[in-house]
Amino acid sequence: MLQKLSLRLSAIALLLILLLSCTTNQSNSLTVSAAASLRNVLEEVKQEYAKLQPDVKIIYNFGASGALQQQIEQGANVDIFISAAAKQMNALESKKLLVANTRKNLLGNQIVLIVPKNTQDISSFTDLQSDRITKIALGEPSSVPAGKYAQEVLSYLNILEATKKKFIFAKDVRQVLSYVETENVDAGIVYVTDAKQSKLVKVIATASAKSHSPVIYPIAVIQSSKNVSQARSFTDFLLSKEAISIYQKYGFKKL
Repeated sequence: MLQKLSLRLSAIALLLILLLSCTTNQSNSLTVSAAASLRNVLEEVKQEYAKLQPDVKIIYNFGASGALQQQIEQGANVDIFISAAAKQMNALESKKLLVANTRKNLLGNQIVLIVPKNTQDISSFTDLQSDRITKIALGEPSSVPAGKYAQEVLSYLNILEATKKKFIFAKDVRQVLSYVETENVDAGIVYVTDAKQSKLVKVIATASAKSHSPVIYPIAVIQSSKNVSQARSFTDFLLSKEAISIYQKYGFKKL
């Protein structure tokens, strides 16, 4: 009888230890949903943060800002959101899904036109009207901010109607880059920071800042976070001078 009781107590104790362990591990990890264009730079930022907080595990979820927004609205386990445009963050804020006073503007970017490295017959955005150009890659405007910015640029230049039949839509800006790298399209519109990551493409033109909405990446802590304190700490680091110097190395703009 005593032996059975002892075994039960041991089993209960083990269960409590396992539950405590899971809770501890969860409290020391943060899930960050971020725009796909931030993949490379945030990986390096994570390495720097690990030097200061080696016990905190940063888990990234990269994708199109619109898709990430919808995941959060549907209850995804996310601590921090970094969008490539204000629209998605505004939507979450309007639904009170952000921790108050944690929303900040993190960094900026530029829109550029890219082509495969060996392309010779295009030198500007207006050349996209040419019959030589049959496929133009851009992000799906409804969910990919880079795609929305791209359409704004083309509209500003009065060539949207002449080029939209050539559009090949991608799920995120990194897929646009891939389409151009593999020469599956004649040209693509991405952020300058994406173009800098590839040796297989070249930048033909940079869009004027007045031709599109400001490219700003807002950041905020999500209301459902189980570790708001740690999320605030990582957000502060992302806004620090150390992190900003990394952003600038990758071509992002300081705000």
